[in-house]
Amino acid sequence: MHPLHDIALPASLTEGFPSVIEIPQGSRLKYELHKETGLLMLDRVLYSAVHYPCNYGFIPRTHGGDGDPLDVLVLMQEPVVPLTIVRARAIGGIRMRDDKGEDDKILAVALDDPAYNHYRDISQLPPHVVRELDRFFRDYKLLEGKESVVDAPYGPAEAVRIIEAAIEGYHVLMGSNRK
Repeated sequence: MHPLHDIALPASLTEGFPSVIEIPQGSRLKYELHKETGLLMLDRVLYSAVHYPCNYGFIPRTHGGDGDPLDVLVLMQEPVVPLTIVRARAIGGIRMRDDKGEDDKILAVALDDPAYNHYRDISQLPPHVVRELDRFFRDYKLLEGKESVVDAPYGPAEAVRIIEAAIEGYHVLMGSNRK
């Protein structure tokens, strides 16, 4: 089984979708899916004195603007083991730009975590959580000599639209228009 290609997505994304975690909350290790094998590859240890503020991964069968699967940040109480599938619901997102171009980060909550599954919109989160996410993406590449520009967060409707566009991008990339 390949985590990018073999995990099905639901017809409606509004109530939830599978996300594959690459990086556990609290880690300074930047793992990325090796697209050919489906294994994880260490991309780098973060240069800055920061750590991932939540579990970080991708949405299967998507292709984002940066040429990789669409990124997802899953808010929950605990870090999870890499390559765990977490059922998640989009509550918003953050668009950023760096040396690789424009990149959306979908913000989601774990459906199976009672401390987070009641959130339905990024505006419901404690303001400090949103500020931490914003600050992480502004700072995590600074000591590499790279700048990240982070736009204002957006809500769940825009997040679902971006996921749907990334699913379409995946079908185009894979030479298939099937949904």
